[in-house]
Formats: sequence, structure tokens, C-alpha cells
Amino acid sequence: MFVKITAKRQVTFPARVLDALGVKPGDRLELEKSPDGFVLRARIVDQTRLAPLRGKLRRGKGAFNLEVFRSKAHDRALRD
Repeated sequence: MFVKITAKRQVTFPARVLDALGVKPGDRLELEKSPDGFVLRARIVDQTRLAPLRGKLRRGKGAFNLEVFRSKAHDRALRD
């Protein structure tokens, strides 16, 4: 299967590929370098894994920012 790269270096994946990955608009894809090239993985946030954070966030202290949380070092068990 081939995909075309636009002048802006954007790629459009066929719907069947995105369906197989289980992704939808707003989800992220991860490219991981491997000896054979790159591996494409869906990075979907499992909302149930955020449950341990419930009650630990203080009201009035700003909204929880998932991207900031991801950028900091944490126990791998807490990462998606």
C-alpha cells in the first residue's frame, strides 16, 4: 500500500488503515523507529486509566492538561 506525501509533508491514510488502528479525529499516532523502518501505533487515551487521578485534582487550581502530563517524567504505569 502506498500513501502520497503532499508539498506540506502531510499524509492521508486510507480509511481502512485508520479503522484498523481504531483511531478517530483528534487521536494521535506514534511512529517508532525500528531496524526495519518505522512502526505506526495508535496512541489512544484510555479514559478508564485516568480514574486513579480522580479526587487528586484540586478544584480551582486550573484544568488538567494531558499534554503537559505526558511531557513530564512519570511512572510508566501511568502513561498511555
